[in-house]
This record gives sequence, C-alpha cells and structure tokens, in this order.
Amino acid sequence: MEKESAKESVIITQGKYVASAVKKEQYPEKELPEIVFIGRSNVGKSSLINSLTRVRGLARVSGQPGKTQTINFFELTAKLDGEEERKAFYLVDLPGYGYAKTGKERRKIWAKFINEYLLTSPRLQFVCQLIDIRHDPMASDIEMFEWLVAHNIPVLIVATKADKIGKNARQKQIAAIRRTLGVKELSILPYSSLKNEGRSDLLDVIRDVLVQ
Repeated sequence: MEKESAKESVIITQGKYVASAVKKEQYPEKELPEIVFIGRSNVGKSSLINSLTRVRGLARVSGQPGKTQTINFFELTAKLDGEEERKAFYLVDLPGYGYAKTGKERRKIWAKFINEYLLTSPRLQFVCQLIDIRHDPMASDIEMFEWLVAHNIPVLIVATKADKIGKNARQKQIAAIRRTLGVKELSILPYSSLKNEGRSDLLDVIRDVLVQ
C-alpha cells in the first residue's frame, strides 16, 4: 500500500462533508477550487467519489436512484507530489439526471439550481461527467455534454464500471461514446471504482488544475 502511495502524484490526506445546497446562500464560505461530478442516476457516482478519496462512506451509496437531490460539497486536502504546501479543494457532487421517476416539476427545479451553480460558480475548475461504459450515451447524457460545451465549461468524460467488460469491449465502447457525443478526439477516462482503475489518472488531472 505504501509503495503504491509513493508513486501517486496526489495523496488525499483528509476528506469531509461540508454542505448541501439548493441555492447560492447555502454554498460553503471558503473560496476553494471546485471539481464537479455529474452523471445519470445510478452511474456509480458515489462509489467513484469514495474510491477517489479513499474516505469510506464519504458519499452515500444509495440503492435508490435519484436519491441525491442537493448539491453536496466535500472538502478535501491533498498532498501534491513536488509541492510543499497541501492544497484544499471542494469535490462537488451534483444530483443525478435522467431518472424517470422524478416528476417534471421536480426536474425543472433541479435543472434550475444545477444550471445556476454551473454557470455562476467562479471557482469551478472542470466537470467530470460520468457515463456507464457498458452502454452508449443516452439522450440526457448527450444533452448534458452539449450544454456544458456550449457554456464553455471544461468537461472530462469518465467511463464508469470499466471492470464490468473486457479490454476489447472497453475500447469499442470508448469509441462508441466518442462517436455518439460527436467529438473524435475526446478524452475519455475509463474508471473502475471496484478496482480503483483510473484513479491515479483522474488524480493527475486534478493535480494539474490545483497547481495552476
């Protein structure tokens, strides 16, 4: 375990839940860089957050899709390779989209406060949009991706549940996701929360943002 940590460019030393918000007044007061996670309900967002931070149960894994109905802020402290000072940042967990059982009115309210956050937060660094690697992106995935691109919000596609399919199928699905989203050169990061595959790659991206 120690050997593995020694190779990592980012070591998360602390992680804690700090706030849930549906409006600006409820956002945390500290002015820290924000890295955002969004995806369809049941895409494995909570599992990925727990895998990335290695803080067990930091994000609650629910068997009930659409359970997260607020913007949840987690404050993380990281030791970065080559940097003396530790860096603090927020990991921001947005409600899952595209869950059929959520009523239309409720979806409108969610969309309003999610859009407000994404468009007005001055500290947002980039958005990790999670897509299940086993399936082609759904209409709601495409809509969210296009919305982020249209509003010049940097987005990294993270293909979750990568352990569920073989290596050849993985490459085919990554190509299919690129094709469906309509960007040939799109960076897609396969991730397995179960095996922590892709964790060091995602931490590298986070490090690059934090040292800017």
